[in-house]
Amino acid sequence: MNAWLTHHRDSLLLALRRLAATPLNTLLSLLAIGIALALPAGGQMLLVNAMQLASGAAPTPQVSVFMTLDASRQAADDIGEHLRKRGDVRNLRFVPREETLARMKTAEGLGDVIEMLPKNPFPDAFIVDPKDESPAAMEALAREVRKLPRVEHVQLDSAWVRRLDALLKFGRTAVILLAALLGVGLVAITFNTIRLQVLTQRAEIEVSRLLGATDGYIRRPFYYFGTLQGLLGGALAWLIVSAAAWWLEAPIEELARLYNLEFALRPLAAPDSLILLALSAGLGWAGAALSLGTHLSDQ
Repeated sequence: MNAWLTHHRDSLLLALRRLAATPLNTLLSLLAIGIALALPAGGQMLLVNAMQLASGAAPTPQVSVFMTLDASRQAADDIGEHLRKRGDVRNLRFVPREETLARMKTAEGLGDVIEMLPKNPFPDAFIVDPKDESPAAMEALAREVRKLPRVEHVQLDSAWVRRLDALLKFGRTAVILLAALLGVGLVAITFNTIRLQVLTQRAEIEVSRLLGATDGYIRRPFYYFGTLQGLLGGALAWLIVSAAAWWLEAPIEELARLYNLEFALRPLAAPDSLILLALSAGLGWAGAALSLGTHLSDQ
C-alpha cells in the first residue's frame, strides 16, 4: 500500500477515534443532524405517498368530444378514425347518440320529458383517454380536436389535474426549501465542530507544519471527520424516517379502509435513501472545508 493510501486510511481511523473520544458530544451532534435531515426526508416520503394516493384515488382525466347534431354517422366514423391514428391518444370510446338517449330515458325524472321530445337531442360523442395526462398536453390535444370538422364542443376534464399538479408542485417546493434551510444547519454544526477541533489541536498542527507536513496532510483527518459526521447523521435521519413510517403504517391503513381506499404507506425509496446519505456526507464535507478555510489558514 503506497503512502497516499496509507495516510487516507490513517486519517479515516483518526477521525473515527475523534468521534469515539467524545461520545456525548458526538451523540448530541448526530441527533441534531439526524432530526434536522429527517424533516425534509420525511416530507419527501410523504410527498411520494401522496402522489401514489392521488394517482390511485383520482379519476382518469379524459377529453369528451361532442359532434354537431346534424353530423352523419360517416362523419363520426371519420373523426373516430382520425383520433385513433393520433399518437397522443391511448384509448378511444365512441358513444352513439342512441345510447345516450336510452341512458337518459332510464334516469329518474327524465324519462317522461325525453319521451315528449320530437327527436333525439343528443349528439354522437367520443371519450378520449390521452397518453399524456398533464394539463398542458391535454389542453393541446383539445385545441387540435376543436379544429376538426363537425366537432361542436370539446370538454376538457383537467381542472382537477391542474389543481393536483399545483398542489404537488407546492409540496416539492416546500420540501426543497426545508432541505436547503436544514442543510445550512448541518453545515453550521460541522463548521463549529471542526473549529473547536482546530483550536484544541493548535499546538499539534504547528508541530506538524514545522516537521514539513503539507496543508493537505493536516486537513485530511478533519475532512474525514466532517464527512463521517454528516454521513452518520444522515443514517440516523434514515432510521428516524423508517421508524416513523413503520409506526404510522397501521393507523394509515386503517384510515384508508374507512374511505374504501387501497393504500399502504411506503417507506423512503432506495434512490431517495442514497440521495439522503450522499447529501448528508457532502454537506458534512462542505462544513469541514468552510471551517478549515476560515480557521486553519490563521494557524
